[in-house]
Amino acid sequence: MRSADEEAAPALEATQAALAAEHAAVYGYGVVGARLGEERGDEAREAYEAHRARRDALQGTVRDLGASPVASAAGYALPFEVADEAGAVRLAVELETRLAGAYADLVLVAEGKARREAAGALRDAAVLAARWGGRVEAFPGLTEYREESQGDG
Repeated sequence: MRSADEEAAPALEATQAALAAEHAAVYGYGVVGARLGEERGDEAREAYEAHRARRDALQGTVRDLGASPVASAAGYALPFEVADEAGAVRLAVELETRLAGAYADLVLVAEGKARREAAGALRDAAVLAARWGGRVEAFPGLTEYREESQGDG
C-alpha cells in the first residue's frame, strides 16, 4: 500500500513542471512583447499577465502540497533567435505549445479542482497558440503520446 506522500508525488512533480513552464512563459512573453508592434502588443501583455497569475497560483498549489516551489531561472535560452515580429509570434506559439504539454501531464495525474484548473490551463494554452497562428492540435499537449503510440503499431 502506498503512502499519501507517494500518491501525491506525481501530482507534485507535474505541478512543479507546469510552474517551471509558466516561469519560462513569463520570461518568453517579455521577449515577445519587446518585438511586437502596437497591433499585437496588447495580446502579448494580456498573455503575460495571465501567465503571471497562473504562475502565482501554481506556487500556492505547490506550497499546499507541502513543497517549495521551483524558482525561476535568471534567464532562459530561447529555442531560436527572435529578431523581429514574425519571430516573436513564432515564440508565442512555441511557449503556448510547451505549456499545453505541461498542463496535459498535470491533467493526467491531478484530481478534483487541480485537474479542472489544469484542464482549463491546457485549453487556454491551446487557444492562445491557435490565436497566435499555431497549428490547432486535436489533442493539444499530447503530441508526444500520439507519436509514441504510432511507433508501437
